[in-house]
Amino acid sequence: MPSSPTPATALVFSPPSSPSYSSPPHLTFIPTSRRTLTPNMWRRLPARRLVSALLPSASAPLPHPLHRALLLSSAHLAPSSPPHPWRRQFASSSAAVAAEHVSSEEVDEHEVGREHRRDRRSGRGKHSAEFMAAHGFGYYKYAMLRRRQIQIETEAWEQAAKEYRELLADMCEQKLAPNLPYVKSLFLGWFEPLRDQIIAEQELVGERGARASHARYFNMLPADMMAVITMHKLMGLLMTGSGDGSVRVIQAACQIGEAIEHEVRIHKFLDKTKKKSNKDEDRDEEVGDSDIAKEQERLRKKVTDLMKKQKVRQVRNIVKKQDNSQPWGQDAHAKVGSRLIELMIETALIQSPASQSADGPPDIRPAFTHEMRTVAREHQSSRRYGVIKCDPQVRQGLDRTAKHMVIPYMPMLIPPISWTGYDKGAHLFLPSYVMRTHGARQQREAVKRVPREQMQSVFEALNTLGSTKWRVNKRVLSIVDRIWSSGGRLGDLVDRADIALPDKPDTEDEDKLKKWRYSLKAAKKENSERHSQRCDVELKLAVARKMKDEEGFYYPHNLDFRGRAYPMHPYLNHLGSDLCRGVLEFSEGRQLGKSGLHWLKIHLANLYAGGVDKLSYDGRVAFTENHLEDIFDSADRPLEGKRWWLKAEDPFQCLAVCINLSEALRSPSPETTVSHIPVHQDGSCNGLQHYAALGRDKLGAIAVNLVAGEKPADVYTGIATRVVEIMKNDALKDPATDPDAARARLLVDQVDRKLVKQTVMTSVYGVTYVGAREQIKRRLKERGVIADDSELFSASCYAAKVTLTALGEMFQAARSIMNWLGDCAKIKTSLQVLTLQRETDKVMVKRQRTAFPPNFVHSLDGSHMMMTAVACKRQGLNFAGLYFIVF
Repeated sequence: MPSSPTPATALVFSPPSSPSYSSPPHLTFIPTSRRTLTPNMWRRLPARRLVSALLPSASAPLPHPLHRALLLSSAHLAPSSPPHPWRRQFASSSAAVAAEHVSSEEVDEHEVGREHRRDRRSGRGKHSAEFMAAHGFGYYKYAMLRRRQIQIETEAWEQAAKEYRELLADMCEQKLAPNLPYVKSLFLGWFEPLRDQIIAEQELVGERGARASHARYFNMLPADMMAVITMHKLMGLLMTGSGDGSVRVIQAACQIGEAIEHEVRIHKFLDKTKKKSNKDEDRDEEVGDSDIAKEQERLRKKVTDLMKKQKVRQVRNIVKKQDNSQPWGQDAHAKVGSRLIELMIETALIQSPASQSADGPPDIRPAFTHEMRTVAREHQSSRRYGVIKCDPQVRQGLDRTAKHMVIPYMPMLIPPISWTGYDKGAHLFLPSYVMRTHGARQQREAVKRVPREQMQSVFEALNTLGSTKWRVNKRVLSIVDRIWSSGGRLGDLVDRADIALPDKPDTEDEDKLKKWRYSLKAAKKENSERHSQRCDVELKLAVARKMKDEEGFYYPHNLDFRGRAYPMHPYLNHLGSDLCRGVLEFSEGRQLGKSGLHWLKIHLANLYAGGVDKLSYDGRVAFTENHLEDIFDSADRPLEGKRWWLKAEDPFQCLAVCINLSEALRSPSPETTVSHIPVHQDGSCNGLQHYAALGRDKLGAIAVNLVAGEKPADVYTGIATRVVEIMKNDALKDPATDPDAARARLLVDQVDRKLVKQTVMTSVYGVTYVGAREQIKRRLKERGVIADDSELFSASCYAAKVTLTALGEMFQAARSIMNWLGDCAKIKTSLQVLTLQRETDKVMVKRQRTAFPPNFVHSLDGSHMMMTAVACKRQGLNFAGLYFIVF
């Protein structure tokens, strides 16, 4: 393995001055005063294959993913130099263990065959066969995919660290800067200095008497792994943040600390179950270590025997006794993460492009800074918080290189492990929890205390959602790639170029200068929003490109604190935007049949929208049949033709249906055409649906389609109509005495269902007047009818007030129930200085009054959706839930 270069150097990269990132960035070697520290490297010795427990039993689920490592027989990894105490503890890494056990390129069929025969003799074969048959897998295929899944979950961070080590070695050997993508070149420059600082910090906190608050956790992971996790997590947060190149310190620190803990748990368990295979080192072991090794060997044999006998409960008891580690908690996450961020700020440097500093010394400065911000809060005192802000040159190009980021919790290649407990289910090795508690100890303990029998329905629903097999629609993805590579702008994709900033006028006129400052601020805000959207698109496309050649994949699901189910993978999933839903489809297709062809036509009309989705079913079918020429043209020449599909409200989903429907209608037998398209069954403002049902409100039920009708009712159009009526009455008043008269005259022609839709949807979830104002302001700004910002603000205030008034008039029963639920909430129930929210028995009555009604309705949404998922499963239907939108 390569060693670190001598003398120690900090590698500083400067991005190119032009937007093109194809050429390598300028590279500067800067000598540092830090002494060279040996990197953490280990040589691997031969290892055994996975034991027969590689395949799960359908009737007897495996233990927790981390505990399942007891079933692994891993090789001993000896350090290449006398190890430090922490290095000895981590003589192996999860990636190295997995790499020895599994191969993504090749499967040893003889070994798999031996495992198969062992399973048959032990009686596990029958259960495994039933499990695989239920998901359409053969034995060898499942074994291969499972081995690849283990690699994906255990080797991501180690592979990144290994790549940086090899790049550094090549660079030092050839004395040349590698031709790397922008962000990867930054990572390479930051990796070695950050790793060396972490090593120094580990040695410092390892000394006797060290009192640093993070000391007890800092030596639990190799320095290069900690460096990679810190770099990628921090940059990932900057990419998915507000778009201004900053992230709150508390958010970054807790997420980095949590990621470190997750990797520590994987390493710790794999190392604890490692076999001693090096005879020379065995002779040098002390008597105590030898006894420990014998005990570990005894436990391994006992566990293997118990698993062959299907004694899963006894296995769990052994594992529970062996794994005595406790969760770190939010305090430890914040302390570890903060120190790593501090080291990152100290070591990560960036240099301006050479063209900008040709006449003087190079401009080398920190890539990240820590600053305090003050945010004003309505009706409350202002609040200060710390942020980590990246240099503008670091931020430049982030939206073009997401594919080089390490993305944890990718979709799974095999069905997720069935949920059987709070932390037992979903991923094989990555820590998985049935509810996202975000560090809330009381909530976590409450979920753990719920009897398992009481959670069975929830587990069944989550397992059902996770068992739906997806794949990438390659034809749609290729169109998206073409549009994106050409600059975006089509199909609701963001423009990949920033808008030009307005030049300062050469005048002393204060009015003109004021307008310029407004325009400059608006342009910067627009560019910031575009940057954030570009990063989001890049992350989604990076996942789609990685998964496009897979036959299928799965999304493990868990719950939020309100009980609503979400995929654990955050970027490309069926809950996402039109882009996500357009490039995803069911992996397992079915023949359309007469009914399916009928619903595919209805689905196309729903996606086109623009009022078409409010026609009767027959009207929507007629719309589709009247546009067959446009549909065929969209499928055949999506970008070269008339581009009819781009007029749809959901263009990429519309394109996917155009392609499938064209294939069906052109075939000799349309009804036998296989379709993979998810057909949506959409609730009508289901928050109001629940309130109407709770209050037995017949008029409200009619407005939200709880009562059958020939055509679907449209609650948003109803609210918009009432808003227009109110504004027309206000417009008749005298503007001299009533300022609302002028605003009403300005807005009355702008009111439609789109303007009020978001406010109506979120009204039952506790949207405030300020929230409604901002929602309507965004819609008005998109239309560009009001240029002046102050006039736009006042118009938005008026429109929000009128919209909320119309809502209160039309849904009095819902408002009454919301107020009653709010009254129920009054009942009491049991780098900087980071302020973590402490859990107490004190109830914030005002906040609870606002939060309880929407949370209660969200929980009803989640319960209803999960019940629907289970019912669909029992009817043999593929199902995927989006709150209460089902496919």
